[in-house]
Amino acid sequence: MEKPVIQVAAGIIRNEFGQIYLTRRLEGQDFAQSLEFPGGKVAPNETPEQALKRELEEEVGILVSHAVLFERFTFEYPTKILNFYFYLVDEWLGEPFGREGQEGFWLEQEELDMEQFPPANTKLIQRLLAEYKNSASHG
Repeated sequence: MEKPVIQVAAGIIRNEFGQIYLTRRLEGQDFAQSLEFPGGKVAPNETPEQALKRELEEEVGILVSHAVLFERFTFEYPTKILNFYFYLVDEWLGEPFGREGQEGFWLEQEELDMEQFPPANTKLIQRLLAEYKNSASHG
């Protein structure tokens, strides 16, 4: 049986202090209590960027004004294949909050811990940590 392929768009919402806004997955979801970058499934009639903007408004209540594709990769779970589009969101309107009742908070980029995220995010976290170290060392 072929695994379903799901397109997912998510936002790395980063403020001027280099902090990233994360949310915690609700009970009852896959990887409940894990941290995640807000986002969700791309609908059949949407581009990943359109999905990103819609999802971030629904999930954390912000209107994205500028986002750039940061990382794109495929991750295979036992039951499904996810095509991820991660956007770096550096301009938006509003203050993000857990609009669906989920916990949300700002975290320093260098404090990201891949143990706290679903397995699909490992490479992305490694890249963000490496990027932080490079920018920190070059002042």
